[in-house]
Amino acid sequence: MAVTPGMRDFFVCDIFEPSPKGDLGSMEHPMFALSTRPDRTIRQYQHKGTTITVTPSVRGRATIHDKDILIYCISQLMAALNAGREISRRLTLTAHDLLVATRRDTGGDSYARLREAFERLAGTRITTNLVTGAEETTSGFGLIESWEIVRKTRGGRMVSVSVTLSDWLYRAVQAKSVLTLSRDYFSLRKPLERRVYELARKHCGQQREWRIAVATLHTKAGSDAPVRVFRAAIRRMITADVLPDYELAEEEGDIIRVTRRRLIEDLPGLPPFDAETLDAARALAPGWDIYALEAEWRAFWVASGRQRLRAPERAFLGWLRGRVTR
Repeated sequence: MAVTPGMRDFFVCDIFEPSPKGDLGSMEHPMFALSTRPDRTIRQYQHKGTTITVTPSVRGRATIHDKDILIYCISQLMAALNAGREISRRLTLTAHDLLVATRRDTGGDSYARLREAFERLAGTRITTNLVTGAEETTSGFGLIESWEIVRKTRGGRMVSVSVTLSDWLYRAVQAKSVLTLSRDYFSLRKPLERRVYELARKHCGQQREWRIAVATLHTKAGSDAPVRVFRAAIRRMITADVLPDYELAEEEGDIIRVTRRRLIEDLPGLPPFDAETLDAARALAPGWDIYALEAEWRAFWVASGRQRLRAPERAFLGWLRGRVTR
């Protein structure tokens, strides 16, 4: 890989607990398998002028759980960019740190599964005209270009890994075509829950509500199940109510309504907090009901005379630090 001015030949993933980030392209389009069984079928998708062909290797298509590796890499790079550091599409990471950050077990089998995930990511090929940054080109690439174990234990367990992202994904990072995800995303174990959360985050975002037909959601999710089976799975998801930041409801006409979770109405002068602020709040108060805390702070702000705040997010997080200590 040629090194351009302002870019190092490698980037060390050493940022502690960066906010999880997902790239907009793979959040919008179904590139990853929702099944844990090897999927070797070539998939083709078309949506509003964008075409995507996903070609698996003999090991199967990369799964949505394999995507954790990309989320971890993107999160590290974005945190570095925001801090003014130089980045590269070749990253060196510690396997243990990746497992911990994505809330995975750190036992011996986890390292073997991590290696399999790297192989599926490198083997899954994407052909698309999807725009990243300001460029629209038709190109083919692996979800990662390459990977290698840099250091391992005497027993063969990977310790340090080098990963080279595809140029397509790296351009998305450089263009900041990413969205912050809830840290609780990694606690979602069912593939469909993760995929629906991604779509909710992409399309609902900071809006109050977003509606989508079940048939359209079925296509955007990339589900192989018949629509009737998919609909039943969504209904179970509605009952379970496990998605971070969003709740689902069924409406007449075979419509799913996605609502951003709020306990109180937004107040003049206090816009809704973005996902990154809520994520930072969760890190400060693990295990607490973050929405109840937000409501408590907003009530405190009103009782204090609705002082004008230049940075409501920082004011909330500062109050929260004291609240947790008390």
